[in-house]
Amino acid sequence: MFYGVALWAALTLNFILPRLMPGNPAEILLARFKGRVNPKAIDAFMVAFGLNQHHTLIQQYGAYLVQLMHGNLGISITYYPEPVIQVLGQALPWTLLLIAMATIISFLIGTLAGIVAAWHRGGVFDSVAPGIFTFTSSFPYFWFALIMLYFLAYKAGWFPIGSAYAGNHGSFALSNWPDLLYHTALPGFTIVVTSIGGWLLSMRNNMITTMGQDYIHMARAKGLARRRIMYQYAARNAILPNMTGFALSIGFIVSGALLTEIVFSYPGLGYTLLQAVQNEDYPLLQGTLLLIAVAVLLANFLVDLLYVRLDPRVRNQ
Repeated sequence: MFYGVALWAALTLNFILPRLMPGNPAEILLARFKGRVNPKAIDAFMVAFGLNQHHTLIQQYGAYLVQLMHGNLGISITYYPEPVIQVLGQALPWTLLLIAMATIISFLIGTLAGIVAAWHRGGVFDSVAPGIFTFTSSFPYFWFALIMLYFLAYKAGWFPIGSAYAGNHGSFALSNWPDLLYHTALPGFTIVVTSIGGWLLSMRNNMITTMGQDYIHMARAKGLARRRIMYQYAARNAILPNMTGFALSIGFIVSGALLTEIVFSYPGLGYTLLQAVQNEDYPLLQGTLLLIAVAVLLANFLVDLLYVRLDPRVRNQ
């Protein structure tokens, strides 16, 4: 019920906010024709963008919800007359390839490193790793991306300068995957390096707190294997806060790493969102923000279900 209300609120705000902005999509599109459009066509454009002046705001809101139920997000101004759903459908796979893969890798490496650092607290790894990854996490994505692009792509020539594929057209055919991964490696590396530190420190702090619990001392007193205590007892409970952060990260994957995509000219949702803002493309902006909101809600809902599997105590709350 909570997620249902949250989704309704997101849909409603997504409907209201563009209508509070100055102008409207029809006026912006007509301005591109420099007055060469028949005035009778204005009403047709208004209806196409869901701004029928002959309908009240409530009627427009109802039509908006009906269109959403049919998967109609409107028509993009930037890519007119292409529907917004097609524009997002073309950009989403590239963002999932880059940002999802980088986020999952950084989460796994950072969480595992945090577990090991906390378990061997005061050791060599615990003394070195947090400091190094905290330092790298202080780098802004775009700054580190520019540095890597200059030295590894431009100077050394080990990676391509930009884009997500070679040539003019890219596809996800099996034969193209080596080329896709080659183009994704450097931008993905910059995201992983600058985000591992947060996962490591969070997991390390959670593990240290959990290791002081009575059930950990009891497990040690029973003579259980150290690896079993570390992963099944301590890490399983300490990872719960990290899972919440991971859910938010997964949800925001669809927004793309905006600046990273710009630096590498990567055709993801972040770059698409920038074009929508620059071109005052309200329908595309509205569709992108709606996709982000739904993704965040869905990711948090799935993690709430996962909580029950990781911590049975949640079932009784």
